[in-house]
Amino acid sequence: MEVRIGVTQAPREIEVELADGVGPDELVAQVDQAIAKGTGLLWLADRRGRRVGVPVAKLAYVELDTAADLRRVGFGAAV
Repeated sequence: MEVRIGVTQAPREIEVELADGVGPDELVAQVDQAIAKGTGLLWLADRRGRRVGVPVAKLAYVELDTAADLRRVGFGAAV
């Protein structure tokens, strides 16, 4: 699943491809919890195990793309 995060006062968005075990409902709950807390960082881990922290106060939007795995093309694409 791909996640795109818009950050205020930044021209580019952050793209993170999450591990297969993370579901959309789980991620939405994590984002909601971070926003409700109001301070700190929203931490996400990508497929390679790298962690990305985004300041909650700077979040503009979070977009989930659950169909990202279905659109893969190339030699590694599943048919």
